[in-house]
Amino acid sequence: MATRLLIVDDDPEITSALIRGLSLHGYEAQAENRADRALTRLQSEAFSGAIVDVMLGADSGIDLVRKARDSGVALPILMLSALSEVEHRAAGLEAGADDYVVKPFSFEELVARLRVQEHRAQTHRPEPARLAPATRTLSTAQAEITLTEREYALLELLAQNAGQPMPRGDIFDTLWSAEGSSNENVVDVYIGYLRKKLSEADFGFEIKTLRNQGFCLQGLTPLPEEP
Repeated sequence: MATRLLIVDDDPEITSALIRGLSLHGYEAQAENRADRALTRLQSEAFSGAIVDVMLGADSGIDLVRKARDSGVALPILMLSALSEVEHRAAGLEAGADDYVVKPFSFEELVARLRVQEHRAQTHRPEPARLAPATRTLSTAQAEITLTEREYALLELLAQNAGQPMPRGDIFDTLWSAEGSSNENVVDVYIGYLRKKLSEADFGFEIKTLRNQGFCLQGLTPLPEEP
């Protein structure tokens, strides 16, 4: 299966060349030319990495990377630019980019840098957590937490929509509306409970609050369930 990459660049000739060249090295590359759309896709779709140009018309690739990292996007990101000055490279790396490639570049160099970042991401990926419905426990080899019935239902709902923001109202309607007496604030309360328990160990994912969008489980690989 090809590795999916998102190319964020406002130059159609460059994106077309990157898509063609990367396909020859086993990558399935897709393109976005606007920072806002790229951010939404990075937050909601399953990409293995991204290549982001520093200059995106009126937008900034550096700002895009910073917003992506702040919202919990953890995939490898390479920045691409004709700007070779040290301050531009430093700004991109400080924003959260993993590497910086200066134009003009060779595909061999670009692919080599992508491979390095993919290897690092795999090496540092924590052991997948296991979810046991019968006991409502979430565990790794190093840690285990026990969830209440409602915490478990909330985690399961977020996991079913991993990588995509769920509005507070949708969560409330699914888990609480039938009770009649609660209001949507109960969602925030239980998100807090769940976050506190998840902070006890590195389970490889976290619950992010996306402004005006809702809550999103980021960094999740499918949770294997125990019988």
